[in-house]
Amino acid sequence: MKYFIGTDHAGYEIKPFVIEYLQKKGIEVEDLGTYSTDSVDYPDYAHKVAEAVLANPGTMGILICGSGIGMSLAANKHKGIRAALCHDHYTAKMARLHNNANILCFGARIVGLGVVESILDAWLDTEFEGGRHQRRVEKIDI
Repeated sequence: MKYFIGTDHAGYEIKPFVIEYLQKKGIEVEDLGTYSTDSVDYPDYAHKVAEAVLANPGTMGILICGSGIGMSLAANKHKGIRAALCHDHYTAKMARLHNNANILCFGARIVGLGVVESILDAWLDTEFEGGRHQRRVEKIDI
């Protein structure tokens, strides 16, 4: 499995923790920026990650900004992307289980590192359930 990760300046400081956590689980990670705490526009990184996920079937993405809201809004403009804003274990699990989300978004100013671990574990350990949820997911891309 390969993950593309992108952050704005607010998410930059938590990014190394997330990359290391994923790599310890044997996951390849490609960092698409930003590379400092200098102010940047979050949509630029949301679009980079969404485009990378769409261009590389079987991959997923992670987007981190201050709240996670802006990144999820921008990424979801891409047909085929289901970017889920998750702030805890339950929302991360349900995003994968029922929504087949392919990009995880969260806010660095909202969750601490312990919660980030819990979110990542739920996300990584949960597969899409399919069944009745497949029909619903298909209705997202109109």
